[in-house]
Amino acid sequence: MDKTIIVFGATGNLGAHISTHLKSIGYNVIAVGHRQNENGFFADLGMSYYSVDIAKAEDFDKLPQKDIYAVVHFAGMLPAVMEGFDGSSYVQSIIQGTLNILEYTRKVNADRILFPQTLFDISYLFGTKVPIPADSLRKVPQGDHWLYVIAKNAAVDMIEHYYHEYGIRRFVIRLSRIYLYHPNPYTFTDGKKVLVSDRYLIYRAMQGADIELWGDPNRLLETICIKDFLQIIEKAISADVEGGIYNVGSGGSTLKERIEGIVDVFSPKDHPSRIIFKPEKRCAQQFVLDIRKTVNELGYEPKYSWHDYLLDFKQEMEQQRFSKIWGKEEDYISQKEIKQLVSDDVKH
Repeated sequence: MDKTIIVFGATGNLGAHISTHLKSIGYNVIAVGHRQNENGFFADLGMSYYSVDIAKAEDFDKLPQKDIYAVVHFAGMLPAVMEGFDGSSYVQSIIQGTLNILEYTRKVNADRILFPQTLFDISYLFGTKVPIPADSLRKVPQGDHWLYVIAKNAAVDMIEHYYHEYGIRRFVIRLSRIYLYHPNPYTFTDGKKVLVSDRYLIYRAMQGADIELWGDPNRLLETICIKDFLQIIEKAISADVEGGIYNVGSGGSTLKERIEGIVDVFSPKDHPSRIIFKPEKRCAQQFVLDIRKTVNELGYEPKYSWHDYLLDFKQEMEQQRFSKIWGKEEDYISQKEIKQLVSDDVKH
């Protein structure tokens, strides 16, 4: 393939995977990130890298100005990396940044743009096992994600306008949680740093510690492995359709399936973790996405189960393929801290 794709947000969790995958299947990939230095990660793989602040229109002058087939826009502030609350970061990086990227897309005469929409725009429909359609009404939730969702909705509306005004095909990918390995086991919730829940369970399983299953073990949660997500990106890049909003998912997995899988993959075989059922405890809110539009229009076929994802996670944990841009797990948490975390929890 000689088509050129430019990926904004290329040093991020999803952007790095998207860039390397598209390169591996033959596209000419230009990686763009906010970071000044990505330690030569992209050059090692035959990709150009540009440092751009997408909130500054003048920064786009650094980029190639022609022969761009597709723009993949995965840049912008996320609640998961925001300590405290800074609303202007959402406005500048998502609203202003998307406007600048759309103008760049128009000027270089790109055929299409891919953009990730937040799942929280349809969170009012959570709570059942009824699959949520891709074209459900988008609403703003309460809580720390309110301005983030407003910004993402505004970006989607701008993208839709550029489609109708300039004919730029649009592929808005509504993300459920994309399951992948990242060396940083922490996230931010309500502006406070916390350990990712799945990583906590994995750490307990690695030490053979008991794992509690809270609430209804048959509670259903949407699940999609990074490899299935990349299939959707690949399909959206090549699909001969006008686009729209597409749900990302694979049908979901139950809490019981999730914890059993974690124990099977990560626990020592000679003393696996015991699963302790706690039906009286607070239950995770269930939801599953309707992926029929993604299947019918893009030709998506879910291939990877929750167990497949865990095996992939374990392999990535061992290989540390993205350490040049993300660092290694020990840069974020030590083995001593992990053991202390589990032992302290056991004591209490």
